Amino acid sequence: MIKNYIKIAFRNLWRHKSFSLINIVGLAVGMAAFMLIVMYVSFELSYDNFHEKRDQIYRLNVDIKSSPTETMKLAVGSAPMGPALKADFPEILESTRMFGDGMLVKINNQLFQENSVFYADPSIFKVFSLQMIKGDPNKALKDPYSMVMTESTAKKYFGSDNPIGKTILIENKYPSTVTGIIKDIPANSQLKCDMLYSVSTLEKMSPGRLEQWGNFGNFTYLLLAKGTNVAQLQAKFPAFLKRHISEKDRKNGEDYALFIEPLKDAYMDTREWAGETGSISNVRIFSVIALFILIIAAINFINLTTARAVERAKEVGIRKVIGAIRHQLTTQFLGESIIICLISFVFAVGLVSLLLPMFNQLAGKEICSSIFSHGYIFILFLISLLIGIAAGTYPALTLSGFKPIVVLKGRFSTSTKGTLLRKGLVVFQFTISIILIVGTLIVYNQLSYMRNQPLGFEKDQMLTLNFGGDESVHKSFEEIKSEFKSIPTVLSATVSSGVPGVGNPNAHSEIENKEGTMQPTNINMYDVDYDFISTYGIKIVAGRAFSPSFATDSTKAIVINEAAAKSLGYTSPNQAIGKKFSQWGREGQIVGVMKDFHYRSLQTNIDPLNFRVNPSNTWVFTLKISAQNIPATIAAIQNKWKVLIPQRPFDYSFVDDAFNKQYATEDRFGKLFMYFSVLAIFISCLGLLGLASYSTLQRTREIGIRKVMGASIFGIVNMLSKEFLLLVIIAAVIAFPLAWLGMHKWLQDFAYRIDIGWWVFAVAGLLSLMIAISTVSFQAIKAALMNPIKSLRSE
Repeated sequence: MIKNYIKIAFRNLWRHKSFSLINIVGLAVGMAAFMLIVMYVSFELSYDNFHEKRDQIYRLNVDIKSSPTETMKLAVGSAPMGPALKADFPEILESTRMFGDGMLVKINNQLFQENSVFYADPSIFKVFSLQMIKGDPNKALKDPYSMVMTESTAKKYFGSDNPIGKTILIENKYPSTVTGIIKDIPANSQLKCDMLYSVSTLEKMSPGRLEQWGNFGNFTYLLLAKGTNVAQLQAKFPAFLKRHISEKDRKNGEDYALFIEPLKDAYMDTREWAGETGSISNVRIFSVIALFILIIAAINFINLTTARAVERAKEVGIRKVIGAIRHQLTTQFLGESIIICLISFVFAVGLVSLLLPMFNQLAGKEICSSIFSHGYIFILFLISLLIGIAAGTYPALTLSGFKPIVVLKGRFSTSTKGTLLRKGLVVFQFTISIILIVGTLIVYNQLSYMRNQPLGFEKDQMLTLNFGGDESVHKSFEEIKSEFKSIPTVLSATVSSGVPGVGNPNAHSEIENKEGTMQPTNINMYDVDYDFISTYGIKIVAGRAFSPSFATDSTKAIVINEAAAKSLGYTSPNQAIGKKFSQWGREGQIVGVMKDFHYRSLQTNIDPLNFRVNPSNTWVFTLKISAQNIPATIAAIQNKWKVLIPQRPFDYSFVDDAFNKQYATEDRFGKLFMYFSVLAIFISCLGLLGLASYSTLQRTREIGIRKVMGASIFGIVNMLSKEFLLLVIIAAVIAFPLAWLGMHKWLQDFAYRIDIGWWVFAVAGLLSLMIAISTVSFQAIKAALMNPIKSLRSE
């Protein structure tokens, strides 16, 4: 019996090739898109889940309150905090610290700039599951100048040789010994690095660094005992801080609050200095899209199968007359549904395998290497089976319930409930599609707005050269700048501790406010030279820029931005000129106020910022170059670099590229959103095509009579199309407010954002109508062109 069911199922599939192809393609595309999104969401939610003790690991977060209205929420702590917490609280089994850094590495007379490096405590191997391939995890990071490499880094430097015991030179002066090799850290980890150096190395290179309670910049992770009450532990932290931070320090602004956060939640946290972070809102949006695509695919199956119900009505009647019972017919049609889904499953597996490399590239990371990993193929198989059962049940029960006398006499017609259900499903599909069209338009316009918004500084043709704070460069940087400017296409040169878009430190300061008192503040700060402001084209709105004509500018002057002036209570930038400041050992006056510019992404507000002249604490050259023959200019700069700074590799980038990297996550989100929206719309069109096909089959005789009576092709097409266009209009009425609510909430994550204009909904409505018309017209024109003799003879 089962063999017969399968044979009949394949006969029907082969006899109606177009129908079968549409059904299989729709399901396959829907399931493939669903599975790709599931892989992405699963990857984003799996960060650092590979650590065996992940449920016991917590990150130490710090809130720094420098004034009644100013609180910095940091994902980093200061060096003494971790060891002190472990010593004071028995609930904390281990603490480990990680200090991020870039490092110059010299091996076999070759120079490499490694930018993914951590100084780490030996306890890192007790807290995290970092698999040691060679070396002893208990000793690998114990001694000064000892280091651990990842497997791929070891191969890069030493090939197939055993690297243990080998020596490399860091920063051109510190010989370091390789004491361990670990497996490459998975991509779904915030702790990614290529090298680990012992914390005792940092203490040797920067004496006193590990005792500075007010110097924030290292990650601190705590391993708690099982069953620890986290809330009770955190309640003890204020008393802990009182014991370790003096009242004098508190008055100077060192007023902290400590919090611990589960490792599993750290990736989705948006605290400052958190490193690589995810977006829980994006994960939720993609999860909803995945669910919608799957539902749309299932709806299509119902509509397309029901559209053929009329065609198979007489087959059902004949089968019932010769003895087939309803159970047998239900099993047959349900079996056909499952077979179509399983065929779609095979095609979906092929599609996912084909698209996965491109999807990984689009996502910006390898979210998955194969559909056969992590049980994804089993999930897809189970989904296809459930869709086959769920989506096939209704058509199977409908077809098997036909009365043979009625259908054989040709008086079969569908119920009002069935018609309303099918139309309701199409409305649901296009509601989703219109929401996605609106969403795509808003996402695209928001990203375009951020990219094209005036930033307040010059970022084009600004080439940066990282010299890593090399002391030998500091001693002669003015001479080096002069050499670079001797190249005709280099228009100007400056040196600074950072550039817009790359990040900058916060400086604990006290600045005189409108009331005449010294207001504590943690202000963003750049160390610069005299040429920085003019090179970047930053406008001065009050006072003046730095000048070598004023001897005190290098020791007793700062320039602040408008946001800083407002935070101090000044209603006019001119009011801030001449006010006193104290910052990191310097005291002096504000000599200028610069116009606010976007030194960070437009997702954030422009916060208070100040510049100070301090070339000895700089890291990067910026060369403003001509737009003519850029490759030749870069080659000339490289030649100069090799002569002037031979001890460092030539490491350059452009400011606009660095600034735009801040939007990489949003760009990827926008592209993924658009592609999956197109897929959802495509699958919805298949559903509309199914309903149009059903309606046309139901009205074949009516169309024939109308043509005999003189109806035009246009009139028939209009008759068949208008009811579907009405469904799309109803869908638009439902979709518009839902789309506005969803995208309005999404836009709240951006400090600078577009307004949602009426034109977005007008364009979305017109696009959906055009899509519906083109989809329905295909079937309507086909029916209108049919020979009326065949139409009348068919019934």
